[in-house]
Amino acid sequence: MPSDSLINITPKQEPLNSFVDRNIVASVDLGSNSFRMVIAQILETRSGLQLKPIDTLREPVKLAAGLDSDKKLDKESFVRGLDAIRRFGERLRSFPPSQVRVVATNTLRVARNAAQFIEQAQLALGFPIEVIAGREEARLIYLGAAHDAPACNDLRLVIDIGGGSTEFIIGRDYDAKMMESLYIGCVSFSKEFFPDGAIDAHFFKQAELAARQEIQVISKEFRKKGWKQVIGSSGTARAIAELIAANGLDGPAHDLAETDLGGSITRDSLIQLKTLLLKSDYIQDCKLSGLKSDRRFVLPGGLAIMIAAFDELKIESMEVVEAALRMGVIYDFLGRTNHQDMRFVTVDQFMQRYGVDLEQANRVEKLVIVFLQQFPISDGIDRKNNTALLGWAAKLHEIGLSISHNGYHKHSAYIVTYSDMPGFSKNDQDRLSVLLLGHTGKLGKLFLSRSFIDWRMLLCLRLAIILCRRRTQQEIPVIQIKETKKGYKLTLANSWIALNPLTEFSLRKESDQWTGIGKELILDYV
Repeated sequence: MPSDSLINITPKQEPLNSFVDRNIVASVDLGSNSFRMVIAQILETRSGLQLKPIDTLREPVKLAAGLDSDKKLDKESFVRGLDAIRRFGERLRSFPPSQVRVVATNTLRVARNAAQFIEQAQLALGFPIEVIAGREEARLIYLGAAHDAPACNDLRLVIDIGGGSTEFIIGRDYDAKMMESLYIGCVSFSKEFFPDGAIDAHFFKQAELAARQEIQVISKEFRKKGWKQVIGSSGTARAIAELIAANGLDGPAHDLAETDLGGSITRDSLIQLKTLLLKSDYIQDCKLSGLKSDRRFVLPGGLAIMIAAFDELKIESMEVVEAALRMGVIYDFLGRTNHQDMRFVTVDQFMQRYGVDLEQANRVEKLVIVFLQQFPISDGIDRKNNTALLGWAAKLHEIGLSISHNGYHKHSAYIVTYSDMPGFSKNDQDRLSVLLLGHTGKLGKLFLSRSFIDWRMLLCLRLAIILCRRRTQQEIPVIQIKETKKGYKLTLANSWIALNPLTEFSLRKESDQWTGIGKELILDYV
């Protein structure tokens, strides 16, 4: 088991010195309909950083279509997805991990065998995969779309219809203000309402009504917030805009260029497109100009959702951009490297919301980082991310006190597990939750669990909390911590221990906890 990282992957890569351009970054979006990859060059301008896409890959894996009645990916979709990822892995083989970010969305959030798929996918790709929550997906979609959308000095609404979910976001400039993710997608709706490609007016209406029912939950608040500009992002919106243009539903028929980020959709053109679609009994027989083979079977579901969104949110027209999640991932990635990491903002907001004792949190954070830095860095370990994660655990370990002192660590872990935390992947939240759950109390509950445990990081946190129990600024002597064959060894001054009997008693109890799970914690007073 890796010592202080959730995922310890050593990609089968070429020597890093063969990768000469450190200004090239890549993102991979494992979506419910398509897997997409973009490789972009970072350009420095007087106004800031800009991304120039230089290579893209898209694989229409239709992962959501492979979910069976038990919410498990069937064998065909499992294999189809892994095959696509292997091809992506070849393209990314020479990239160092610091220049690649991979995210997974709705289908891998809900599939019961997602863990098995991700485990094999990470080995095939050579990079860790982050499963992101719905609202985090919405935030990243908005960030990507906002960089390509026409300028707007007011609020804009962004709608992204994916394979298994649809995201609705209202924001200004590059900041998302209101975000929702609904379980309605072009793949899942096409599979449910148009099985085997059969299309008729009755089932199309049923699909529209089902989508409207879901959108009604958010429509009142969204309309109350208001917007001046509507943007449709990514595959479904782009495909619909292409069909509208190719079939002359908005004027003379024309083709949208592959590199064209434009295109538009009006309510009238949507109704015309629906009318043309319903002239065929099966989508296989549809003669719409510009209908691509990989979009054919997901068009009915996507179009029904788009019409429902227009009707429920009272939209008359929409401008379309190609950039969305995959570009948002890179912009967010760049923000992290330039000290604009959204996760730090989220942690600060949580500390304020739950009334954290700032001085105590800072004392614990300072000490845990001192401890962690004493451990050597193993191959494949992201020490920078782990240091940040441990610091966040120190800052948030007492948020459960806002609920109750008894079992507060359980409340802290629960809050982190089930809250929307912008910037955090599900992996981040899971790791953070385990640290909060285990920062005090018995270790046995964690040792017997199936969760990944960062034992070194957890030890650092538990020791720091013991040593900061007085909750005052105090002189703590130099403390050495290192790993042994059977566990850990803590060395500190005997003279200081003699003056702090409660701390010494607590450390001995802590040593017993580690003995109870088959690890040693040697206390060496010198």
